Amino acid sequence: MIRIITGSYKGRRLKMVPSLSVRPMQDKVRGALFNIVRDRLKGSVCLDGFSGTGSVGLEALSRGADRVVFVDEFYPSVKAIRLNVAKCGAEEKAVVLHREFNRAVIDLAKKGVRFDLIFLDPPYRLLEERNPLRVIRKRGILKPGGLIVLRHYFKIKPKLGDFKLERRVALGDDILCLFVSPAGESGGESGPGEPAETGLPAAPRSPKMGRPRQKDTETRP
Repeated sequence: MIRIITGSYKGRRLKMVPSLSVRPMQDKVRGALFNIVRDRLKGSVCLDGFSGTGSVGLEALSRGADRVVFVDEFYPSVKAIRLNVAKCGAEEKAVVLHREFNRAVIDLAKKGVRFDLIFLDPPYRLLEERNPLRVIRKRGILKPGGLIVLRHYFKIKPKLGDFKLERRVALGDDILCLFVSPAGESGGESGPGEPAETGLPAAPRSPKMGRPRQKDTETRP
């Protein structure tokens, strides 16, 4: 069972994804993450990449974020995220995209969307095959001074170099890597919350959008 830890949605129970491949972030890790980013949340626009159950993005909304875009290509996760958003009454603040992550980033960039905070909790195997930080840098969706939080398994070493590694936090088997975008390096100079009114996509109505779901053998958030 997953619950929102604190904020306006405190105590709301979230639907789990019926797949062993989906690994929700434990309360201990989620609590540590939000203690780190708490001063950045109010009025922010966030991206919850590889969303799983949506617990991270909903925790951000509960604690004061203005808008969150949830991205996942595994359709059972997308269904759970939509249900969890509805359970929290957060439909007006949430956009749920059933897309492969890189494709979603490219589409968001074309719409001019920029984020204050980006949360990444990709499948363990994906970090060994691809680098989600690279497409974020190339497409410029992180605002100047913005922050990326990447969760990964301690035995996996993600590729670095696309953003400055500001901090690394070890929490048992989990590692949180915090990357910052130097001021003036990304496109867009608007303040927190402004992209919610300039280019943020509407939630797609069709569940057919996106690529075929991934196999349940892959470990997911």
